[in-house]
Amino acid sequence: MSNEATERVHILIIGSGPAGYTAAIYAARANMKPVLYQGIQPGGQLTITTEVENYPGYPDGIQGPEMMVNFEKQAARMGADIRYGLATKVDFSQQPYKVWIDEEKLIEADAVIISTGASAKWLGLPSEERLNGFGVSACAVCDGFFFRGKDVAIVGAGDTAAEEAIYLSKLCTTVHMFIRKDKMRASKVMQDRVLNTPNIKVYWNTDTEEILGEHKTEGVRIKNNQTQETQVIPVSGFFVAIGHQPNSDIFKEYIKMDETGYILTEPGTSKTNLEGIFAAGDVQDKNYRQAVTAAGSGCMAALDAERYLSAKGLA
Repeated sequence: MSNEATERVHILIIGSGPAGYTAAIYAARANMKPVLYQGIQPGGQLTITTEVENYPGYPDGIQGPEMMVNFEKQAARMGADIRYGLATKVDFSQQPYKVWIDEEKLIEADAVIISTGASAKWLGLPSEERLNGFGVSACAVCDGFFFRGKDVAIVGAGDTAAEEAIYLSKLCTTVHMFIRKDKMRASKVMQDRVLNTPNIKVYWNTDTEEILGEHKTEGVRIKNNQTQETQVIPVSGFFVAIGHQPNSDIFKEYIKMDETGYILTEPGTSKTNLEGIFAAGDVQDKNYRQAVTAAGSGCMAALDAERYLSAKGLA
């Protein structure tokens, strides 16, 4: 690789959801001249969300894509260098840290903030993709409010699915919960809570065949994978809770993670196991996964990075 393709930066931010953009705002205001690469989905998961009603400061709510445009504009106004491009490979074996963008451009950075987010796992149905944002959602806490007093369905068998089903049961008339096997993976206490909630109806050995509706979700067709019987259930919302996959694969060789790929950070900080590398947002948060918590952790990462660079005499 020729030297022409190499660029040295103070602080590199990988990813552009609430965490990445907030980190860029703080780093730019601290005159650290951050460079941010937006990744494969500029703006992150919020760009596939419609109405956001639970982010403070928007009394009338805001559309997810519009909110991310605002985040980006604010970061740019502060002086962040925001670029299209995907980090495809890293070498964190020595400093300065190396990150390749789109397999060709090499960035060398004194500090790196990883804010690559996580991607919801989906069932892979064409109808699910078509109705995403029109009654289909991967976040009950984000979108459950819109289905107050209505019937909804949720698919999943782990703790997250159980928590989301209970959350929805407080808002919705009936929650139809589809479980592929004859038992749940959720912890015993969560299973008991689900089974003892009167308006959660559990369907065992059940596969989702299709989500019904032309322009909005109107129902779901399910099949019992033992009897092969199918049935249609009218619902206004369909929630997928089969897990999230953190976008952390390219860092696996260097950064400590849990068994599912979430980056481990020192409690109360954004620090990873490597000095000068920080993680923020959903790539390191499997518990909350909210825009406001991601933004908060982006702020932490920028402040941690600033302190690190100052201590090294690089800021």
